[in-house]
Amino acid sequence: MANILHIDSSPRGDRSISRQLSYEFITSWKDTHPGDTVTYRDLGRNPVPHVDEPWIAAAFSSPESHTPELKSAIEVSNSLIDELLAADRLVFGVPMYNLNIPSTFKAYIDQIVRVGRTFTVDANGYKGLVDSSKKVLVITSRGGTYPPGTPYAAYDYQEPYLRAILGFIGLIDVTFIHAENLNTGDDAREKSLAEAKDAIAQAVANW
Repeated sequence: MANILHIDSSPRGDRSISRQLSYEFITSWKDTHPGDTVTYRDLGRNPVPHVDEPWIAAAFSSPESHTPELKSAIEVSNSLIDELLAADRLVFGVPMYNLNIPSTFKAYIDQIVRVGRTFTVDANGYKGLVDSSKKVLVITSRGGTYPPGTPYAAYDYQEPYLRAILGFIGLIDVTFIHAENLNTGDDAREKSLAEAKDAIAQAVANW
């Protein structure tokens, strides 16, 4: 049995493609893995706080020295990191906003990427502390398309950033499923959605 952490980051409801597709994956996965548990977090509707000065003070000081204010400032981060570390697999629904990720998901990343908890620094540089055997599935929705080897690839700051920051904390087994061309006409939209759903079916079978 595995514990899956499922996170959506779109503020949209039923019209959200990333929500629809992440839900489709989780539903199909549960059908074929009924013993697995799912922890769900909705960042789009229940965002986590942004990092602020008390958070920074708490993150870069010993817990034994924390005042009640600093304990409160770092409490959400501790909870999110504990939740992440307890999961065996991670499923993220992430729309592309302005070539990158939504601020809701960036706030989450800033809460979980923390020295001493999910990464460390030694004489050899940075080292991720999260178990590298954890699998990550990122399901995105995009208005256009950014194929590698084309001029458009330079505009994709979403997948490269997520691969970099997840790898930074140790998560290197990352699979992406992109629903693209959603704003380029009905035919292209339907073709891309069909391809994304096929990829989800394959992921349910092989992930």
